[in-house]
Amino acid sequence: MRNPNATPGPRLPSLDLLKGFEAAARLLSFTKAGEELFLTQSAVSRQIQELESQLGVALFQRRHRSLALSDAGKTLYPVAAQVLASMRSITERLRVAPGRRTLAVTTTQSFASLWLIPRLAGFTRTHPEVDVRISAESRVLDLERDGLDVAIRHGPASLAGPNAVRLFGERVFPVCSPKLAKDPRRPLREPQDLRHHVLLQYDDPDARHPWLHWKTWLEVEKLTDLRPKGNLVFSGYEQIIPSAIAGHGIALGRSPLVREAIASGQLVAPFKRSADPARAYFAVLSGSGEGRPEVAEFVAWLREEAKKEAR
Repeated sequence: MRNPNATPGPRLPSLDLLKGFEAAARLLSFTKAGEELFLTQSAVSRQIQELESQLGVALFQRRHRSLALSDAGKTLYPVAAQVLASMRSITERLRVAPGRRTLAVTTTQSFASLWLIPRLAGFTRTHPEVDVRISAESRVLDLERDGLDVAIRHGPASLAGPNAVRLFGERVFPVCSPKLAKDPRRPLREPQDLRHHVLLQYDDPDARHPWLHWKTWLEVEKLTDLRPKGNLVFSGYEQIIPSAIAGHGIALGRSPLVREAIASGQLVAPFKRSADPARAYFAVLSGSGEGRPEVAEFVAWLREEAKKEAR
């Protein structure tokens, strides 16, 4: 029975409005948010206006040909992202058929597309009762807050955490298509020969991943004055390797992520030199994931797959 003396709480915005805001805040574009949500740009704009009206604050700074979050928008965005992630996680778990188990895994887009997903059929084949959900994100997600079970993360051991499971290390070295390596007009015998080729660069304006920069590799090789024939810049590492396979230039290969492409002959490593950035891949478990058999089975499978990298 409703209490007539109860004071009604503040009106909460609908999930649809939060979805539109979260997408627009993440992409900083009403147009791109609309494409993601299968809405028109004007529909997303109306959602944002309605949300701003309900809250009584401006969430965006609308500039000429650009969009930026206001202070209020910056405050709301992480909360909205958390609420939506939690709702998606709980909804998926409630929809699971009886007798089935779910496993939520997060990792980077490059690791997911180049290493994890090509091997994942091996796990699902032996564990058909487990539904695996992959969340490929460039940002580091909070396992507990976002309802995730396992994270596969890349970094120094000092930041991995005491309970992290080390999978394998990483070496960085140039790779290219066999056709490019065999081009008699532009031989690739020594690193100095890179000056005749296009280098495939990773766009990292904040220098958060210096070991993926050609600049760093060339400094190790004492070739700081080398000027390549050209540069192609990509926003994601998972875009660089297909470009290298297609023969568009020379990429910096990461040992676990290009192993299959080299084994299949799609890529070759023209030089024997490599750099070890003293970083590794780790499996990190959430508190809620510890003790669940499907999580332990998945981590055990990861370790077995990781052993193949050392062979």
